[in-house]
Amino acid sequence: MNDLYFMNLAYEQARKAMAINEVPIGAVLVDKHGVVLARGYNQVEKKQTQLAHAEISVLQKITKRNMNWRLSSTTLYVTLQPCLMCLGAIYLSRVSRVVYGVLSTKYGIPLDQGIQLGIYKNLGTKIECMNYEKSKDILRLFFQKKRNKKNGN
Repeated sequence: MNDLYFMNLAYEQARKAMAINEVPIGAVLVDKHGVVLARGYNQVEKKQTQLAHAEISVLQKITKRNMNWRLSSTTLYVTLQPCLMCLGAIYLSRVSRVVYGVLSTKYGIPLDQGIQLGIYKNLGTKIECMNYEKSKDILRLFFQKKRNKKNGN
């Protein structure tokens, strides 16, 4: 199994979010042996809390199940670059690696800027962008539908 396989699993979670009219972002946490530990998707509108991001959902699920918040030697696959809130939770959880599908132009901090600002200086988490086209496509479709509804189409 490789990064693409796990990103496809995260994408399936994003599709679940889209099915309930949430921003289609999905996440999957995997251990060092390739075992899926938890899956999640955005539920901000459903739960009426800004904390219900896909990444936070995954971290909460595995922490509750394992009764341990330290998630070293894990990789988090997420379809969109984590926002600053999620990045903080990932860092505090000791996740070793994050692979995201596409850059978040609204809430993400590009790696080069983050390095310049010192945000990633002592993070200890390896962060990689995969340029996963399905993530771009599903987000584009979701927001296109939102704009069309707003404009009465």
